[in-house]
Amino acid sequence: MGIGVIGYPFFYRLFFLVPYLLFAMLLLTFCKVSFRDLKFEPLHFWLLLVQLVGSVLVFFAFYPFSKYLAETAMLCFIAPTAAAAAVVTGKLGGSVPCLTMYTLLSCLMTAILIPLCFPYITALPPYIDIHVNRTFLISMLLIMRRIFPIIVLPLILAWLIREFCPRLHTKLSNISGVSFYLWAISLICVTAITVKSIVDSKNSATIVWLSALVGLVICCIQFILGKVIGEHFGQRISGGQGLGQKNTSLVIWISQLYLNPVSSLGPCSYVIWQNIINSWQLWKKRKKDAEAQKDKAENI
Repeated sequence: MGIGVIGYPFFYRLFFLVPYLLFAMLLLTFCKVSFRDLKFEPLHFWLLLVQLVGSVLVFFAFYPFSKYLAETAMLCFIAPTAAAAAVVTGKLGGSVPCLTMYTLLSCLMTAILIPLCFPYITALPPYIDIHVNRTFLISMLLIMRRIFPIIVLPLILAWLIREFCPRLHTKLSNISGVSFYLWAISLICVTAITVKSIVDSKNSATIVWLSALVGLVICCIQFILGKVIGEHFGQRISGGQGLGQKNTSLVIWISQLYLNPVSSLGPCSYVIWQNIINSWQLWKKRKKDAEAQKDKAENI
C-alpha cells in the first residue's frame, strides 16, 4: 500500500492489469477448493440479509445530513464481496469454500438490488441524478458482465482443470501460495488508482474527508458484524472477510453509471481502510503462528 501511495503517478497506469491478476490468483485459489464443499449455509443467509438491510438503513441514516454521504455509505454496504477475499481468507485460516459461495451469492444480490432500487434513489431530492435509463434486465446483465470474467470464469476453469487435467491441477494446487503475491501486486495498483482519484478530485476537502470518514465507519461496522455473525456459526474469519472485504471497483463504476460521481469517494477510501485491516489481521496471524511454533519447539 505504501508503494502504491508513493509511486501512484506510475503504478496507476498499471491498473489495467488488475483483472488479469485477480483472475490468476482466483484460479490458483479455487484449484484447492473441493467443489463438493460449495453449498449454501445459514451464515450466507444472515450475511446477505445484512448486506440488503444495511445498505437501506445507512442510506436513510445519512440522507437527512447529505445525499452525497448517504449514497457513498450505501455503496460501501451494497458492494459485493471482493474477489481477493478468498485469498486473504485462506491466509487467515478461514474456510475458502464458504467464502467462495458467499462471494457468488453477494454478487448476485448486488446485480439484482442495484437496478431494482437505484432508479428510485436517484429521483430523491435535493438533486436528481442524471443517468442512462436502462431496464432492470439490461442493468443486471451489465453488472454481471463485469463480475463473471473475474469471479465465475476462474471457478469454472478450476473445475474443468480438476476434472480433465489432473496433472495440471496438481501443479497449480502446489503453487497456490503465489496467489497471495499476485494479490499484493494488485493491491499496489488499486491503491495507486485510489490515491490518484482522490488527488484529482475537484470536490472540496470537506467532502473528501467526510466521505473517507464514512468509508472508515462503514468498513469497521461490516468487519465487526461479519465476525460476530460468523462466530455464531463457527466461521468468524469467513464472516468477517465476506462482509468486510468489498469489490469497491465495481461500485465505483456503478456510481458513474447511476449516481453522482461524488458518491464514489467513499468506496475509493474503503479500499485503503479494508486493506489496512487486512494487513493488521495478516500480521496478527503471522505473529500468532510464530509464537505457536516457538512454544512447540521449546516443548520438544
